[in-house]
Amino acid sequence: MDALTQPLRNEHTPDPADLAAMAEALSRSPDYRILRRLVARPSYIPTVGQEVRTGILLDTETTGLNCRSDEIIELGMVKFDYTPDGRIVGIRDTFSAFNEPSAPISAEVTALTGITNDMVAGRKFDDAAVNAFVDGALIAIAHNSNFDRKFAERYWSVFERMAWGCSMSEIDWRKHGFAGSQLGYLLHGAGYFHQAHRAIDDCHALLEVLAFELPTTGSPALALLLETARKPTMRVWAEQTAFELKDSLKRRGYRWNDGSDGRPKSWFIDVDETALDDEIAFLRTEIYMQDVEPTVQRLTAFTRFSSRI
Repeated sequence: MDALTQPLRNEHTPDPADLAAMAEALSRSPDYRILRRLVARPSYIPTVGQEVRTGILLDTETTGLNCRSDEIIELGMVKFDYTPDGRIVGIRDTFSAFNEPSAPISAEVTALTGITNDMVAGRKFDDAAVNAFVDGALIAIAHNSNFDRKFAERYWSVFERMAWGCSMSEIDWRKHGFAGSQLGYLLHGAGYFHQAHRAIDDCHALLEVLAFELPTTGSPALALLLETARKPTMRVWAEQTAFELKDSLKRRGYRWNDGSDGRPKSWFIDVDETALDDEIAFLRTEIYMQDVEPTVQRLTAFTRFSSRI
């Protein structure tokens, strides 16, 4: 029996310490990148006297995209502490719950979310538990707050009174070396991979993304998000514009709102306060060709992403 046909001997599962050492050695080489399986952080006990603030990471799964008529079928939240300079200290608690909608979950939604009618059968959100979990948090953060906040506010008024941040839109990920803002891609950039099955899994993934130290700033991504969220922005509505001007508006960064959420059926853009005069000048000279006064709304973290504006 030659060497090629001999049975393998001494087969064994590598020791975890050996694997960790190999991963560490590879990570020091510029020729390799290491992804580690994301393991959720355990809850921690706050240190007496340590100055921390508390936030909520939130993710919802819904029966559709319409915040006025579709329903939440799953809510995941992670309650965490962070320092004033945006460094994550630890997880206080987690929350995960299903909710049975008024109509059966469609096959399309099940394919997208993995949530079946059997999984939610007989389940209902405990509103008191949600309110108690959120109590004490200063900010709620989602990876698409423009979506999640509208749904959350419809179910629980406590989210109307909170500041909100968006980890997808309030960090310019491309500027900091990423090719996009999709959560799984950002998690890979932070050195992890995860198998997203539940909303709570995405919350744990988002925690590590926000804890990741950006090479361009030397600070965690959370610090940059908080800095952006604190700044007021101005929403400028370009209403009743000619159809043939849509490409000019899109190139400028305007987005279309179809009116289904109660806001104007119109193009709009959010700009920094210092850029408001330039934006109005653009509309007057390039779009309307006259001295118009477009509708402008001032947004803060307490109103941004809400359907109430």
